[in-house]
Amino acid sequence: MTPKRIALIATAAAALLVGFYLWWSSPERVLKRRTADFLETVSIGPDTNRAMRQLRTYALNRLLAAEVTLDTPDIPQANGTFERAELESAFSWIGNQAREATFTLEYFGDVAVEKDRGQVALVLNALVDLGSSRPADGRYDVTFHWREIDDEWRLERAEWRRK
Repeated sequence: MTPKRIALIATAAAALLVGFYLWWSSPERVLKRRTADFLETVSIGPDTNRAMRQLRTYALNRLLAAEVTLDTPDIPQANGTFERAELESAFSWIGNQAREATFTLEYFGDVAVEKDRGQVALVLNALVDLGSSRPADGRYDVTFHWREIDDEWRLERAEWRRK
């Protein structure tokens, strides 16, 4: 192989790597990954042990803004603006009480980013089974509002509508 051919291959490989990096690190892709990470963190399968449930509560901290507004017409007690610690406490309670709390992404809709704020629209299937009730059960249109704080995207608002 000639030096010119090697240089051409190396240049093409570098261009592909740079292109992949730019795509992978774009704010839209980052918010999609952050959203998927959030859904995975708050999902508790029926076979999830107690220790793992508690670890998920700790993992939630890095995903939430200091205050988070929830807009969920189907669950009136979950509407309002809450401090991060309140949401962690509520999630810990759910983790201890729920038979299952799963949030399965069906598909992403629009993703919009402006400076340090972003919105991710998605459709998901939710099931929160507390034994005596199922406050969430079915398909939902969801919009997550993210804000970049100290180089981390954190959830500051979530809107849920039954589909």
